[in-house]
Amino acid sequence: MTIHVKNNIHWVGQRDWEVQDFHGTEYKMTKGTSYNSYLIREEKTVLIDTVDHRFSHQFIQNLEMEIDLKEIDFVVVNHAEEDHSGALSALMEKIPGTPIYCTEAAIDSIVGHHHHPEWNFKTVKTGDTIDIGNGKQLIFIEAPMLHWPDSMMTYLTGDAVLFSNDAFGQHYCDEHLFNDEVDQNELMEQCLRYYSNILTPFSNLVTAKIKEVLSFNVPVDMIATSHGIVWRDNPTQIVHQYLEWADNYQEDRITIFYDSMSNNTRMMADAIAQGIHDFDPKVAVKVFNVSKHDKNEILANVFRSKGIFVGSSTMNNVMMPKIAGMLEEITGLRFRGKKAAAFGSYGWNGGAVDRIHARLTDAGFETALSLKTKWRPDGKAMRECREHGRQIAKQWAIHSEATLPSAPTQSTTKPEPIAPIAEVVPAKQSSHPADCQCMICTVCNWIYDPATGEPNQGVEPGTPWNEVPDYFLCPECNLGKDVFIEHNKSNGEAA
Repeated sequence: MTIHVKNNIHWVGQRDWEVQDFHGTEYKMTKGTSYNSYLIREEKTVLIDTVDHRFSHQFIQNLEMEIDLKEIDFVVVNHAEEDHSGALSALMEKIPGTPIYCTEAAIDSIVGHHHHPEWNFKTVKTGDTIDIGNGKQLIFIEAPMLHWPDSMMTYLTGDAVLFSNDAFGQHYCDEHLFNDEVDQNELMEQCLRYYSNILTPFSNLVTAKIKEVLSFNVPVDMIATSHGIVWRDNPTQIVHQYLEWADNYQEDRITIFYDSMSNNTRMMADAIAQGIHDFDPKVAVKVFNVSKHDKNEILANVFRSKGIFVGSSTMNNVMMPKIAGMLEEITGLRFRGKKAAAFGSYGWNGGAVDRIHARLTDAGFETALSLKTKWRPDGKAMRECREHGRQIAKQWAIHSEATLPSAPTQSTTKPEPIAPIAEVVPAKQSSHPADCQCMICTVCNWIYDPATGEPNQGVEPGTPWNEVPDYFLCPECNLGKDVFIEHNKSNGEAA
């Protein structure tokens, strides 16, 4: 089955209503997905991407119903991941020798997946073009680390269609192909879920790449993604949304997530949530048990939040394993400009809370006081948890009109100090002075120090960043100068 996209462009992809897991089991798909492949028939016939390997036979069968495969002049691989190029082996068996246009980095990925180094690879760089006839060209735009090193986009002149690869897509399956045909709330929910769980670590690159694409000063009438819908109605709306999400995005929202052995930490979470609401009813408070709720929904809420509370019972003097896993994932997602606090119940020691606090600090969060409660919280401890929620909400308040309510009047005795609040762990401090001229790679955190230069690339010691050649590549991740920012503006991420 094919769907007409525009003029001589047809969708020849595959819908997957049943899929639930992506990247192993790390990303839970709640609305299925689609693997979008596009066939362009001008004087040259071009296939852009294939589909997941599980649908190779069906993909070839459908494509053969549409066209004689030998008429395909070349294949464009925007991204070598299996859900994009999985059917490439089956296709190339039918049309061996057909040129494959991709980035240089993609050859390593494609050969690594398919083990065919003899394929006819044609490497392209940003700005390279190929004439496909009828006055139209394909323009290639490298997009490394969005979200693989091999990623690129392809722009079709004349029709003004940007084949955007993973950018601007979503794991969302619908019988309709275009953004104006589907449920708008579902669509934007899946867009945010996709961005927050997959693209957040590369937000700096997202902004830089969007600005680079805009600098080409070409019209964009459609954005044809690799997953989900095609943006034809006001397609730049998702571009502007990405720019907003990439700019240290946060809402007036606090997310609480925890794991609990005996419901003691759950009781604390409930009381903290109530205390936040007591102080600031306008703030959205979301509470999740990591053992029972969708992990990706939790991460999407963390992305949307100005601050988070992370709670765990102490088990063997460490945190619960699912909380440790969540913190590992949050560290990798590299959220910025957010606040955090740890809490939890314990029996004979409270090591979990201390470890959570340290992990949150290491992950770049601005950490507040932690809260520990011994054994099951009684009425006094629950009041302390609620008061803790009020105090943290006060610190994190966005609304200037929010005011802390008067203390409860049931008792006239002076309240005791809140003993369960742990000592604050100082945030890690950078060893770089305020006038530091170092630059940091936003992808791998490698630091360029002008004092030492990079002799392996011919950059002598004492070379300031503005004199480093444009061909310079990060020694760790092999990306260019555009992924570097000033070290002292990196929010302590690499400190």
